Amino acid sequence: MTSTTDPQTETRTAPSMVPENQIGLVNWLGVYTLLSKEVRRFLKVPLQTVFAPMMTTMLFLAIFTLAFGNGERYMGDLPYATFLGPGLIMMAVIQNSFANTSSSILISKVQGNIVDILMPPLSAAELTFAISLSGLARGMAVAVAVGFCMWLLIDLTVYSWAAVLYFVVGAGLMLSLLGMIGGIVSEKFDHMAAMTNFVIMPLSFLSGTFYSIDRLTGVWYQISHINPFFYMIDGFRYGFIGSSDSSVWIGVIVIAILDIALYVTVWALIKRGYKLKA
Repeated sequence: MTSTTDPQTETRTAPSMVPENQIGLVNWLGVYTLLSKEVRRFLKVPLQTVFAPMMTTMLFLAIFTLAFGNGERYMGDLPYATFLGPGLIMMAVIQNSFANTSSSILISKVQGNIVDILMPPLSAAELTFAISLSGLARGMAVAVAVGFCMWLLIDLTVYSWAAVLYFVVGAGLMLSLLGMIGGIVSEKFDHMAAMTNFVIMPLSFLSGTFYSIDRLTGVWYQISHINPFFYMIDGFRYGFIGSSDSSVWIGVIVIAILDIALYVTVWALIKRGYKLKA
């Protein structure tokens, strides 16, 4: 007795041998599409996402320079405005890189459309890469806008482009990844507001943005060196003024290690679907 097989059945079952979520070694088209979607999301409202942070940062510059006397106060051999400018640019990068990714993920979770990001054929590593780059893109956009305005008003020259680019990219990625963690673990906007107000803001304000930590003594000096935001601002400021409060190479290593650790953490959370999949 001979057995027969239905050709139509073979045709239908054969494709199941191919992994549905595998498109080459890296799905570059998918990564680009997601990155483009996230960048367009914040560019649709530039007054809120780029120009409002720019205005806030310029107000900080105006208030502090006027309060201390424009051109009359110095930080070492530098006018205070020249010392303050790079710190304010980095603070804007920190806040906006974090805000971009955290709001994107949390809003998607609250509205229930996070599935639109999870269902496409993108791996956890590709999702992490694309979304973190979108946060970096917003941070860089704000940095360019703020830097241009400051260049028109104060003596802002670049001493080392390598340091400027490394620290602004490293810091933007770090806060973008932190924002992704915040968006993933948060269940409502109160949780995200708590992380912003009790973690991100204190660390950025107490990191040497407005002062040199060499003026601190005792335990406060030691605490400043534990704050990773200090190394971002100190290294970025070195790129403009050519001097720093700590070793620039220590800052390079700290940022590299933290970026790698945070990337792996975000990848693991997305791979597991932690608080993302019902």
